[in-house]
Formats: sequence, C-alpha cells, structure tokens
Amino acid sequence: MPSTVLVVDDDPAFRALARQLLTDWGHDVVGEAGTVAEALARASQMWPDVALVDVGLPDGSGFAVSRRLTALPRPVRVVLISTDSDQAFRSAAHRAGAAGFLPKTELTKDALDDLLGER
Repeated sequence: MPSTVLVVDDDPAFRALARQLLTDWGHDVVGEAGTVAEALARASQMWPDVALVDVGLPDGSGFAVSRRLTALPRPVRVVLISTDSDQAFRSAAHRAGAAGFLPKTELTKDALDDLLGER
C-alpha cells in the first residue's frame, strides 16, 4: 500500500535520491527535512504515514526524532537509516519506537516493505 513519506537527512543529494526511489516505488513523498527541528515541524504539518530518518543529524539524533514521531497523537512509522551499518543500530531503533533500521546501502523496495509490513 503506498504511503506518504517524510525524508529526513542532512544530505540534500541523499534526500533527492530517496525522493526519487520512494516515488518510483509508489510512495508519495510529502516533504523533506535536514534537521531534527525541521523534521518535527514538517511532521506536525504534513502528518506523513512514514518517516525515513537518518541516525545522525546536525542538531540531534534520529533516535530522538523516532521517539518523538512515534509518540504523536497520530503516530508516524519510522525507519532509521545510516551510512554506518552498525548492528547495534537495529536494537537501538526498536528501543526508539522505530519499525527498524536499514543501512543506506541496503535501502531497497523489498527491505522497506518488509519493515513496514507491506509484503
């Protein structure tokens, strides 16, 4: 099922790539953010179904973003991502309320669908 998605990453080139991939996979990217503050503001304005959130942001942690987004009155499903494939991120993502964690190199339609329970 297509989802509305907010892409949160401090790298504009990655945000553009993620937007293209997600759109190709049938999702509607409703916004982008490069910081924790922008992510929280955009989420409360756009109410996306899903947020694809980088673990490392210039003003804080993607884990903190996940905790905040999943605690909203209308919770956002969060998938945390990183260029670092540290296995500890998987358990930390779940503790932060996220659907899961994916290294950016493993971001595929199937992997995302698996985390979101859409397969």
